[in-house]
Amino acid sequence: MPTPPQASCFIIMPFGHKQAPDGSDIDFDRVYDQLLRPAVEAAGLRPHRADLESRDGSIHADMFQDLLLAEFVVADLTIDNPNVWYEIGVRHALRASGTVLTYAQRDRLPFDLAGQRMMRHTLTAGAPDPAKLPAERAALTTAITATLGAWRGRRGSPVYAQLPNLQEPDWKTLKVGDTNEYWEALQAWQSRVRVAQDRQRPGDILVLAEETPNRLLAFEALRDAARALVDLRRPRYALQVLERAQAIDPDDVTCRRLQAIALGRLNRFEEAREVLRRLAGQHHAPQHEDGETAALLARTWKDQWRRLWLAHDQYAADPIAAARDTAATLAKAAEAYHDAFRANPAAYYPGINALTLGSLCQTLTGRCGTLDLALIATGVRWATECALRSDRTYWPLVTRGELALIEDRPDAALTDYGEAATLAVDRRDGFALDSARQTLDTLQALNLRPETAAAAKRVLEAAERELAVLGGAAPREPTRVVLFSGHMVDRPDRATPRFPEALVPAAGERIVQALTAVGAGPGDLGIAQAASGGDLLFAQACLARGMRLELYLSQHEPAFLAESVQFAAPHWQADFDGLKDRPDVRFRIMPDDLGPTPEGVDLYDRCGRWTLHSALSCGLAKVSFMALWDGKPGDGPGGTEGMVSLVRQLTGRQPVIIDPGSL
Repeated sequence: MPTPPQASCFIIMPFGHKQAPDGSDIDFDRVYDQLLRPAVEAAGLRPHRADLESRDGSIHADMFQDLLLAEFVVADLTIDNPNVWYEIGVRHALRASGTVLTYAQRDRLPFDLAGQRMMRHTLTAGAPDPAKLPAERAALTTAITATLGAWRGRRGSPVYAQLPNLQEPDWKTLKVGDTNEYWEALQAWQSRVRVAQDRQRPGDILVLAEETPNRLLAFEALRDAARALVDLRRPRYALQVLERAQAIDPDDVTCRRLQAIALGRLNRFEEAREVLRRLAGQHHAPQHEDGETAALLARTWKDQWRRLWLAHDQYAADPIAAARDTAATLAKAAEAYHDAFRANPAAYYPGINALTLGSLCQTLTGRCGTLDLALIATGVRWATECALRSDRTYWPLVTRGELALIEDRPDAALTDYGEAATLAVDRRDGFALDSARQTLDTLQALNLRPETAAAAKRVLEAAERELAVLGGAAPREPTRVVLFSGHMVDRPDRATPRFPEALVPAAGERIVQALTAVGAGPGDLGIAQAASGGDLLFAQACLARGMRLELYLSQHEPAFLAESVQFAAPHWQADFDGLKDRPDVRFRIMPDDLGPTPEGVDLYDRCGRWTLHSALSCGLAKVSFMALWDGKPGDGPGGTEGMVSLVRQLTGRQPVIIDPGSL
């Protein structure tokens, strides 16, 4: 797995030679080089100070960004340097914790800083005292480590300690300057996540989540990745990413809401509701945010009702009878959405759900309980009109269409569904179309305006056919996925044979046998890279069985061919070229889909993780793992040995191993 980016420590101090109060000279560069920098590095942080920044732009803009975004700050207050005092004041105003103060040649620091973690060091002839330096450096490292360990919930800043209700600012709103490497890295990363989401590629997002742009912005990046995975209906993987985000900030409201959504989609309704109840009890939010939490709580009841309804033993023969038997849970969901809508009347989502579920209850049982459906409809109409006035987007249009359907205004309903479908096609948003179509399926099955529901479904289905042509439809889920990793054929200069060309026919036969053993057949999906040797043999065997194929290239095609194909016998290039124009083969190029490989990350290991995450995102129960491997350590990172180890580590499964030595 890639190593997380190193945390940053901004060092506030005078630069160069400065005069002490007693008139002596202090070499602060030696203080930095001999004491502060080594102590910070020993604590596992990356030290930097403003005068050593090499990037272009305003030093003041960079300084303010460092004071806001740096995970840690060390300040040297040996002399009363106005810039240093000003900067530590800015840091204390911006961040509640994560600061250590150090000083020399003074008895104490001013009263305003009482209670701060302070470390005294010793100077001799204007530089760190050689006799005391090792112990003082170790003590500073210990202080930094201890402060890092107590980060969350501790209000070390005297500003935040005296103002307990003061909240740290949202750093996203405080960008300074035109360019900054922190922001540029995050924005480029976020763009790749959005592209992966638009292309409905959860495997891409899982790789990107392992490569957050830097430690300073890792939390925001992980939260974005988790949200995208929830939207792509990959709740299990969203929870894995959220676990990493919540290790950074366990109190973040958005993460806890996403956690509840993911748990609900995994049918873990009781856990989801417990997360939301704790959130509602602990988080004193504005009314609209309380309404959002209440809407998520209602969603768990709706999802539970659907599960009960679809699993009912009469569902297939008589869905209306099955729904009537589960109407108590349906009514609970409608009431919960009604409570959420009352908490935030501007939110049309809980309003339309309260109206639709309440109308279904009335259709099924002849009762709507305490719900005033006409009043709810008026509120939904107002909320959607307000939303559409500011931005004409998919969901308020679908909501207004659903409202018109329930009110038996078919022409208005079909007009709004048609406009929404056009927007979904333009956005390549197949999941949005599918979600609205599921609601229409329910209305039609339970005889609530069935003719209009059927007509609206035809509008959405036509849009889904357009998306299929344009490549944006929700991907067809394979019944079975086979992930392959294998040795390339031996290079001519390989000292010890591993997979010589003479063994290629026998290896191809064993791969065919292995595919037969796992039951792979027409319509199933094969995933591999495309190097000469095992990869291309696997590709040919998959296509011969009528399987679909995804081939992942670690580099752009010319570089990939030069590195992984052209060294071998000429037929391998012909085999590769024969795959290029087939409709059942999709080539994926890593630098295009994931961006440049981050510094310190092995190119081939990254591509291997990409194939594994792409396979696993289809669901572990569907995936079989296969490797052409001699069982020995590889030539470097990212080889078949690494893939076998990663499969075992992440899945607990044992791949089917084909040993070239046994052929």
